[in-house]
Amino acid sequence: MKGIKWKENPDKEFVHEIRQKLKQNNGYCPCILIKTPDTKCPCKEFRKMESGICHCGLYIKTAKGTDLNEH
Repeated sequence: MKGIKWKENPDKEFVHEIRQKLKQNNGYCPCILIKTPDTKCPCKEFRKMESGICHCGLYIKTAKGTDLNEH
């Protein structure tokens, strides 16, 4: 999306935990019980957001112009 950027949560220990859970869950969001293409990380709900935090807290989306690392 133009004008939007996203980054990982700055808490490295938390990110490590979530990445381990994602690996154990074959890349599906560990916070959503249903496994569909829409719940593959990053989930569809997060991809459609203009700003906010994904279900598991791994990614944060903001408007461009901040000092976050862009993805």
